[in-house]
Amino acid sequence: MGKVVAIVQARVGSTRLPQKVLKSIAGKPMLWHVFDRLKRSKLIDEVVLATTAKGEDAQLLKIAEEGGANVFRGSEEDVLDRYFRAATEFKADVVVRITADCPLVDPEVVDATIKRFLDGDFDYISNIVKPTYPDGLDVEVFSYGALEKAWKGARRSSEREHVTAYIRNHPRSFKIGSVEHRENLSGMRWTVDTEKDLKFVREVYKRLYKKGRIFFMRDVLKLLEKQPELVEINKGIARNEGYAKSLREDRLVGRSHES
Repeated sequence: MGKVVAIVQARVGSTRLPQKVLKSIAGKPMLWHVFDRLKRSKLIDEVVLATTAKGEDAQLLKIAEEGGANVFRGSEEDVLDRYFRAATEFKADVVVRITADCPLVDPEVVDATIKRFLDGDFDYISNIVKPTYPDGLDVEVFSYGALEKAWKGARRSSEREHVTAYIRNHPRSFKIGSVEHRENLSGMRWTVDTEKDLKFVREVYKRLYKKGRIFFMRDVLKLLEKQPELVEINKGIARNEGYAKSLREDRLVGRSHES
């Protein structure tokens, strides 16, 4: 099986909702909740915060320590390089990619995706190849070898900023798998990019969170069934807007990495 390392990318300097990873939810920073939820995974061996070397991101180190995560600091813009070097430093055989703006990340969904990867013959598997889970429950699992291949080959800015874009853009070079929910829930928005998203997540936590315990996707779905008005809080925001912006601004960024 090898060592399974969850790498959480985070930085303070987000553009749409500044300092969003520091925003308080139920008395703790958003980033802390991501770590707290990942700790409940049964298949992750280690959780690592991959942040930048910028001074302002030093404040994330204490949150990582409190959340039981190790830390790697690297490039701000070349997130693929940051991931590869973090995976190398912590000797990952299998990498689980999680973003810090997903405070509802579900350890059961994470484990189901990891298990599918381990049981199959894949280089990469995720629940975003064909989105059927709520936006904000994204899980990507890939081998260290696939990450290294992407790190060496990716030359477009969009593929350096978005860690797995190169892999998904080259399906002939990688064995790619998809984890899909029996019901298509991709229209639900549980990620945090805007103030409305933050309000939605805070309302969910207000109703479901108890200190020392976490809740799961099924609990949120039950809540939204009983209180459908909550869905209206952040309805109508486009999915993957950040990636779409990167594609609009895409450019070649020089030679691929070879060492």
